[in-house]
Order: sequence, then structure tokens, then C-alpha cells
Amino acid sequence: MKKSPLYLSVAFFCFPIICHAESSFFNDLFSEGDGFKRFSVSAGWLYSNPTGKANPVQVNTAVKKGKYEIGPIKIDTVRNSIAKTPEGETARKGFEALISQGKRQGAFADNIIPQTVSGYTQIDSLEAWSNPNTGLKAQSVNTVGLLMNYHITDNWSIQFKGGIPPKVDIAGIGQINAPIKGLALPEGRTSRSIANEEINSAGPLPIDTTIPITNLQQSKIAATARAWLPATEIQYQFGKSGVNKFRPYIGVGIVYAHFTHVKLNKGIERDLIAAGHNISNTLNNRAGAAMEKQKSSADPVVKVKATDAFAPVITLGATYDFNDKWYAVASVSYSKMSNKSIITLTDRKTGKELQKSTTKINIDPLITYMGIGYRF
Repeated sequence: MKKSPLYLSVAFFCFPIICHAESSFFNDLFSEGDGFKRFSVSAGWLYSNPTGKANPVQVNTAVKKGKYEIGPIKIDTVRNSIAKTPEGETARKGFEALISQGKRQGAFADNIIPQTVSGYTQIDSLEAWSNPNTGLKAQSVNTVGLLMNYHITDNWSIQFKGGIPPKVDIAGIGQINAPIKGLALPEGRTSRSIANEEINSAGPLPIDTTIPITNLQQSKIAATARAWLPATEIQYQFGKSGVNKFRPYIGVGIVYAHFTHVKLNKGIERDLIAAGHNISNTLNNRAGAAMEKQKSSADPVVKVKATDAFAPVITLGATYDFNDKWYAVASVSYSKMSNKSIITLTDRKTGKELQKSTTKINIDPLITYMGIGYRF
């Protein structure tokens, strides 16, 4: 969403001015003859405490279900990837017999299975998956708040809330892993037909393992963002000007959330770039290199953004008059607000999207404000 919060701010500022223009109908309707002030503005301390919970990170990659060549791969990589199931243990015996025979014949130099033996892998799990017990959570912030009211009557007013856009720290929760599930299908491509038959008879091997992608808790801060949160409310204030010094009020309205300068923790960014190489290797029929986290021919780049959001807001507050112009104000507001964080991995060389990770962030802020105001 490309709209700047400045547009909303201008609209909120201009609305009272338009309403204040000469209009006999408006003045006759709302005039109370008690000399109350039409405008008020206050500045003070604003504290926002997010109360929402984190949601699992959903990952989608360019690795669709299908067969991919394994290429050269270490014996231990295959050995550690075989599923720990009865079917897997049976297949493991055939695999170990093949490795023993190959070593006796001088094959598998440096404990590496060559491409003429490794064959293919059927991958069924990398197109999309969810990571339970993971997510992102916004942290509390302090900033300077600004409230401006246009008083329709002594009791009813329209309020615009703004302030200095704070930098929000976002904490990470949990470990993101890539599940590797499917079948390894050894295929003999040597010059000896007898050897090829022995290789082919060793599979298929059930595969069930995970590749760590990144720990979102490797640092206290997983990401940061600049938050623009203009809001507008219709408010009702109890009591009467010039009579009641202490005047409670209630308000309901809407808040618009816009986030800029979204940045990931450098460690997480490096981990995601490494994951991009794994995806590229798999797509290039080098699944073995992907499982061993080798660098690919791609140039992965990470981009992160947060979506905009509109949300309802409710406020309870009160003012205390020092005189007819100066007053103190305090309030507590709550908004049921959420947005999405989207992280994409793209190959800079080709423009191909390798991976997209999304998570819903329940912000649900509880906002307290205390300030000093002036009426005019």
C-alpha cells in the first residue's frame, strides 16, 4: 500500500477548519451560548503495550512436489536422513550393504556417493509448510503523543491522534526448520550393468529429516520497523465547561497502521540467504548439495515488509482543568489490531522467487497517554 499517512493527517487537520467555516445552519444547530472553546490540543507521553500473541510462520518455496537429482552426496548425509521407521530400518540394511560392497571395490572415495549412484529424490514436503511455536511479537514503545480535538458541542468532539512515529522492536519466537520427506531413489549409471542392478536394488529409501533454517530467538530483536499510527475518534465528555474541573470522557474510532523502514536482524537475514542457496541447489538438481548447505549459483536477496491495517479503537479518559485554557489529560485506549509480515527470498540474477514466509502479527495494543493541553 503506497498511500502516505500524511494524506490522512491532512484530512484530519482540514476537517475542523472546514467545519468551522461560516454556516448559519451549523452554528444555530450546535451553539450553546456558554463560551466553550472549539479547539483543543495536547502533547505528552504515549506508551503502547502490544498484548497480542504470535502466530506460526508459514513458508512456501519454489520446490514443488516431484523428482530432483541428488548429485554427489556424503554417505553420512544419506544415512542420517533415512526415516526411523520399520520401513526405513529395512531400507537402511540394503543401503549399508551397498556401501560396504562399494567400499570393498574402491568406490565412494572420501565417503562421497557419486552422481552415477545417488540417483533421484522424490520430495513431497517443501512446497508449503507451517512452523508451530514460531512467530513475531511487537514490543512496547514510548513516544511523544499529540491529540487535537474539534468540539462540536461542549460534550461532543472529534479527535485526531498522532505523534512522533516510534521505532518498534519485534521479537522472534521459535526455530524455523525445513522438513525433508520423501524417497531417495538410487540409480546406477555406471559402465557395468551388474553394478547398476545392485545399485537399483538398494532403493527406495524413505527420507524423513529436517534442515534448520533460522532461529528467530538468536537475538532479542528479530526485526525493527517505524510505526505510523494516526487515529480519529468521536468522543463524549461528561460534565460542563466552567462548572466541572474533572471531566471523564469516552471515545470510539478507527486507527490506521502503516509501517516503514522494516529491517531484519542480520543473523536471520544471513540464515535466509543460506536457505535460498539450498532451494536453488534443489531446483538445479543438486539436492545433495542443498542438504549439505553448499553455496549455489544463485544470488539470493531478502526483502521484508509489513502490511497496512485499519482497526477499531476505544478510549476511556479524563481531563482536569487548571483554568479555562490549560488542562491535564490522561487516557487508556485499546485496539484490536493485526497485520502480516512478509519475507521474500528472490534470486537477484533471475528474479525468480525462491521462498516466501508469512506470519500474522496480533498487535492488539493497550495505549496509555498523559499530557498537557491548551484550548482556544
